[in-house]
Amino acid sequence: MKNKVVTILGAGAMGSALATPLAARGQEVRLWGTWLDDHLLDAIEAGSPHPRTSVPVPDGVRLYRSDALTEALDGSDVVILAVASVGVDAVVRLAAPHMGHVRLLGVTSKGFLEDSSGKVRLLPESITGIFESLGLPAPIVVAAGGPCKANEVALGRPTATVYGSDDIEAARSLARDIETDDYRIETIDDIIGLEVAAPLKNVYAIALGFADGLERATGEPWHNLKSAIFAQALREMALVATTLGGRAETVFGLAGVGDLEVTGLSGRNKVYGARIGSGETAADALNAMILAEQTVEGVPAATLAVTLAASLLPEAGTTLPLLFAIGSIIEGGSDPLEQLTHAVLPATVDATKRVIV
Repeated sequence: MKNKVVTILGAGAMGSALATPLAARGQEVRLWGTWLDDHLLDAIEAGSPHPRTSVPVPDGVRLYRSDALTEALDGSDVVILAVASVGVDAVVRLAAPHMGHVRLLGVTSKGFLEDSSGKVRLLPESITGIFESLGLPAPIVVAAGGPCKANEVALGRPTATVYGSDDIEAARSLARDIETDDYRIETIDDIIGLEVAAPLKNVYAIALGFADGLERATGEPWHNLKSAIFAQALREMALVATTLGGRAETVFGLAGVGDLEVTGLSGRNKVYGARIGSGETAADALNAMILAEQTVEGVPAATLAVTLAASLLPEAGTTLPLLFAIGSIIEGGSDPLEQLTHAVLPATVDATKRVIV
């Protein structure tokens, strides 16, 4: 099979990490950095490991600066979008006029986008809409979910991940281009379920991190609370997914349970939540992470998810209490522990109706 030219848009942790399996498959890999990635490319060019993964980028990967986007896309067979969700609109608008020859667009970005009318949409729909608004043919979108820590992918450690698309053959095609013995891919046609789980697990990982922060502050574990948060998070992700037309089984598989597990164990969203749980204000915790160049994607995702939920469900605050509690905490709401406890613990039983055997 002829090797392909694969251009990765975004030289951050995940973009650079995917160069490892692609290079292992013999593909020609081009890594394009945005205007925020210059210092990352500087480090790679100097022979240092990637600053975000601490892993060297494979030999032979060609690097492109932000002003060389046309060159990076010229002759590409496949493009993979790997920028933070806040950069998706800008990068897609820049790249779209140079992608007429590209049939397939892989997307590792995780989040929601709000259109000009204020409607919150999943990323694949938003990306397709950007191409259409520019009068350009949209490529088939294949979304890449988790569980998938960038540094482990870069190191070639065993990883199971999920690729989804309305066109299952497109998902399988991209999987064939990148899959290795260590980087294995489950392909599904439930792109809605996948794209609900991908950003929402970042939101719910904030609450899981909060429980870890309580342990840090008190010196005692809060495992019972953390398990209740985990269970409620999955219930709520499944409800949003099925309401939008996705499948609950996607949430209860690798894309939901698996991704929430790995994100709740480590990662920037978990760390942000732990900072709040240990006593920092939400604003101070976020500012500290921004100064450390750590993007907390769960923060904008939570705000947009609350808006989306309110448009989908008439009593969203009641049916998705954990999501709305996290949204309130991010906005600086009082007593985060009380809010989370109320959101995830079962309602008390009316004492007059208890039956004692």
